Amino acid sequence: MNEFTGNVDFKNKRIAANIAEYAGTSHGLNFMTPEKAMAADLLRENLIKGIGQKLQWAYSRTKPFLRDLSPGCRICGSGSWSCLFINGKCNCRCFYCPTSQDEISIPTTNRLLFEKSTDYSDYVRNFDFQGISISGGEPLMTFDRTLEYITKARKKGPENLHIWMYTNGSLLTVDHLLKLKDAGLNEIRFDIGATGYDLKKLFMAVGKIPVVTVEIPAVPEDVEKLSELIPIMTDAGVNYLNLHQLRMTPHNSQFMSSRPNNYTFLHGDKVTVLESELAVLSLLARAIEKGWNLPIHYCSFTYKNQFQKAGTRKRFAGFVIKPFESVTESGFIRSICLKGESDIIQFLCQQLKHQNISPDLYQISGNKTRMTVHESLWSIFEKSRLDIQLNYHEAVLSQGLSYHHAFKEIRLDGGMNLFVEKQPRLMGSKLTPGEIRGFENRVLQKNHLPDSHGPVYPWEEYERIQEGLQGYY
Repeated sequence: MNEFTGNVDFKNKRIAANIAEYAGTSHGLNFMTPEKAMAADLLRENLIKGIGQKLQWAYSRTKPFLRDLSPGCRICGSGSWSCLFINGKCNCRCFYCPTSQDEISIPTTNRLLFEKSTDYSDYVRNFDFQGISISGGEPLMTFDRTLEYITKARKKGPENLHIWMYTNGSLLTVDHLLKLKDAGLNEIRFDIGATGYDLKKLFMAVGKIPVVTVEIPAVPEDVEKLSELIPIMTDAGVNYLNLHQLRMTPHNSQFMSSRPNNYTFLHGDKVTVLESELAVLSLLARAIEKGWNLPIHYCSFTYKNQFQKAGTRKRFAGFVIKPFESVTESGFIRSICLKGESDIIQFLCQQLKHQNISPDLYQISGNKTRMTVHESLWSIFEKSRLDIQLNYHEAVLSQGLSYHHAFKEIRLDGGMNLFVEKQPRLMGSKLTPGEIRGFENRVLQKNHLPDSHGPVYPWEEYERIQEGLQGYY
């Protein structure tokens, strides 16, 4: 368990939010209870212990894996990835799909619409992405469009740009593969769960696209079937197996709740499935036991919810951050504000000047009663004579402006205008003496407390990425 989910107030707020989201059906859903959680925690702990030291962990212990991670997964973890939803239409109807997938739509990423492939390739280059993925919907339903966007990104992007595509494979032909290879596709990822675990199209791609990956949600009732296929996929030359945690949404809740083995739903920022995570860990244990050589990794919702969002926030924060502010581990822009009598603030200002501290690292208000300082100056000032406040902003990229916040305009090469807005998230959070010590210890000195020990402060979710997999209750 991580320390955020172990906090009672934090947990109760999330439970209430989940119940509200599924207000019409929540009474019929099998949500986790404290009693079930104790048994599930023990089972997870025993599975992890059973796998032993061969199980590797990445990204604050949110991503367990065996042997290796694909290049695309490593780029994703570094925050250098853009996912383009090339369309919103799919020819399959998987019970686990989070949305309806019934419109061709305009290609979109990060709430931005890219009607022209040249605009998207400019975006990739201007923001220095090291990897892009083409998703949907089903990219093969608009194959000409998909090919055009890949071709343009390869031509105008950085030389080492890693491009991968997600597909259910049902429409795939040899001609598609050859054209995708010529366009510069590095990796193709198949959701074989969408086609009843048929491997024919998967095998067709081996040898034609450099990296062939199976990426599927971990469906608990399909673990035995998947176990039988892993040696076959390995022998055929498949490179990686990526397993996602099942997630419930308002769109798929009726299908999730009617599964024959009665899934247990976990409260969190989004509702996830307990048995999906346990199925992955069981499969990892079996991989060790059987000596399978295929690299397998678990892409937990905890990882996706934290690292992917943090990567996006960090990428855009650089456009609007001031020298006396800092970007937190979770990607928010933090400022430390000191408030006090004007003589105290002016004395502190004189101290900083006397020590030849760069004036870029602090800013004093016009009435001389407030000073904003960089975190590196924390040890210089006397805490007891000042009110200390933390402010957090998020850098949000958009194609329009609210005109309510500071912003930076970015003009892409083709003339498209984008805006990074500095939107407030938590403002004026005054630190108590206990919080001052907690901020010093947990944030500045990075002494993270294990599990649920100690309080969870209101500003903490803006500072740190949670360690470990999701707490079950």
